[in-house]
Amino acid sequence: MNTATVQAQRPPSGTQEWAASNVNIQDGCEHDCRYCYAKTMAIRFKRATAKSWSTTHLRQHDVDRRYTKRDGRIMFPTAHDITPANLDPCLDVLTRMLAAGNEVLIVSKPRVACVKRLCSGLLPYRAQIVFRFSIASTDNAVLSFWEPGAPAFEERLECLRLAHLSDYETSVSCEPILDADPDALVKAVRPYVTDSIWLGKINRLRNILPLNCPNDAEAVRHGEALMATQNDTAIRALYRRYRADPLIKWKDSIKTVVGLAHPKKHGLDI
Repeated sequence: MNTATVQAQRPPSGTQEWAASNVNIQDGCEHDCRYCYAKTMAIRFKRATAKSWSTTHLRQHDVDRRYTKRDGRIMFPTAHDITPANLDPCLDVLTRMLAAGNEVLIVSKPRVACVKRLCSGLLPYRAQIVFRFSIASTDNAVLSFWEPGAPAFEERLECLRLAHLSDYETSVSCEPILDADPDALVKAVRPYVTDSIWLGKINRLRNILPLNCPNDAEAVRHGEALMATQNDTAIRALYRRYRADPLIKWKDSIKTVVGLAHPKKHGLDI
């Protein structure tokens, strides 16, 4: 069996669960999350180093390209974030993708200034948009360790509230779960979520940390402690607690543990 056949038989995972395709316009990300898979891949293929990743570079050719109608939902972005530094080109690209008739999933560890601009600037295309904000803990000490350049919990929650008040479809990604128990997070975001709350395990951390955080013994200790809270027994208990909750959806890492069916095509968002 050749490589292409094997890949075709694998169920969608990661961003493929949410969207049929993706768009990025920047190298690097100032949030510099310790668990970031995009950072790991950039380091592995020598496009960045652990130190250089947080210094961003806008790819103007991707900003200027012609965006046409695609089959299926587009996720924007997947390998960087929308921040005050790149907000103008991000808004430009989003506007052109939406004007072409695309449905877009906007994923971000959001900042209030950015979300206010996005909500007002993209209002004519509101029906084509879902905002999915990445909020993996209510504990700012936890967030600042794993996501050192990203906003605090309170700012992300306010962004969710603002998007909800502007009548956009709203969703939350809690992947990776950064707390031993996500109940407090689910309770806090629930009033402002219209679409879904996604729960997922930390992935590939033992492979990621040596590249993203070389010689960082503290990161390794934190990583081992976090992974210990996400053993199969704990995940099954989490699933039992929320299995009947219509807002909760499960990433592939949890589907595998509890025996749920995986989607057959990219972007089915189930």
